[in-house]
Amino acid sequence: MRQKKFLLASAIVSSLSLASALALADSPELERISEISLPLDTVRFVGTGYDKTFNFQVGVGSGAFRHPADPKGVIYTVSDRGVNIDCGDDVELVGADICASGKIFPVPNFAPSIYRFEENRQKGKGWKLTQVIQLKDSRGMPISGLPNPFVSTDTEEALNASGAVMAFDPNGLDTESLVKLSDGTFWLGEEYGPSIVHVSATGEVLERLVPVGLDADLSGASYPVSGVLPAILSKRKLNRGIESIAVSSDEQTLYFILQSPLANPDNNAYKNSRNVRLFTFDLGSKTVTGEYVYVLDLPGTFMADSSSKQTSVKVSELTMLPNGKLMVLERVDKTTKLYTVDFSGATNIAGSGWDSAATTPSLEKQTNLAAMGLVPVAKTLMLDSAINLPGQLPAKVEGVAVLDNEHLLLVNDSDFGIEGDTTYFSVVEFGETLFGK
Repeated sequence: MRQKKFLLASAIVSSLSLASALALADSPELERISEISLPLDTVRFVGTGYDKTFNFQVGVGSGAFRHPADPKGVIYTVSDRGVNIDCGDDVELVGADICASGKIFPVPNFAPSIYRFEENRQKGKGWKLTQVIQLKDSRGMPISGLPNPFVSTDTEEALNASGAVMAFDPNGLDTESLVKLSDGTFWLGEEYGPSIVHVSATGEVLERLVPVGLDADLSGASYPVSGVLPAILSKRKLNRGIESIAVSSDEQTLYFILQSPLANPDNNAYKNSRNVRLFTFDLGSKTVTGEYVYVLDLPGTFMADSSSKQTSVKVSELTMLPNGKLMVLERVDKTTKLYTVDFSGATNIAGSGWDSAATTPSLEKQTNLAAMGLVPVAKTLMLDSAINLPGQLPAKVEGVAVLDNEHLLLVNDSDFGIEGDTTYFSVVEFGETLFGK
């Protein structure tokens, strides 16, 4: 039955060959799914003509990782910046026009955190939260998820539940992904800067690495900040920063990728481009060693969704597989695709003119990469949830952890339950073709 459904769908998605369709149909299967419910806070929005109460749940699913040396069944996940409601959605969600622009942070004291979970030894009995690691500054004080006081790039106002504007926080982080190293420390992908962040085993921010020139805007941070990433990254679209991070098996190289194309030179480029920048970063020298083009799929190929906007397509996770291949999670809302990427033959543009804001047309404006002498990374489809697991996965899958040589754990971002969504841990079993045994 699964094969027949897939063949029908493959007739619609012409980019898939019959051979790959058959291989995919025989591979991924949803083995088990567990609900994760962690109460956070109850907040009442009340005023003239409106009175609404939210029971927020902790959103632990912005990223996921398992270190091979950790005990079996142990994974780590990470939250994002915390509960936030776009001012454009306040009437729909709250029932009142509280603000005109920016984000409402109903729980402003929330500290972005890393969560350690352990699966019950009896399969199917769910997952237990065993540790919460709050992110802290150099003084040991919890940091916030509030926006940064940027001047060199754009930012947005933060408001409380009453609509009062709150101060910018140079320490604030919007964490979105994580890896753990053998020494117990973590590296996080972060959207505000965008930045990558080194964190101790106890949650202290050891260093935040931002685009060149952006470090001056964060001079008030109470943890170390260094401007070492390419300056062009400060052109990230607001809230579309570094969503995904991975690490090589020898822990010498980080991989990170933007969630979306840069707004380079402007917002129109971001809206129409499919060219996302994927980086390699040497941990020893703390330098970018590679920059490559990853080409997003067209929105119409995400068959469980109905969007025609290219901006609906996002990269939400990177994962290093046991066979040494890098996996990319590409999604809209209801459709999750997993691709492995091949760097061989791809053009390394690190330090080239494509990193200059003066280059016209920009990389994001290019529609014929070959004509520019550019070869993107090659993509091999490993899973399309609309085809392989129709209706079985939750929306907004943003985290992937390798449990073993046959299983991936997928976790979704519940947005802290603002619209009643729940976090789920979904364990998917793959065939040998995925891990190359």
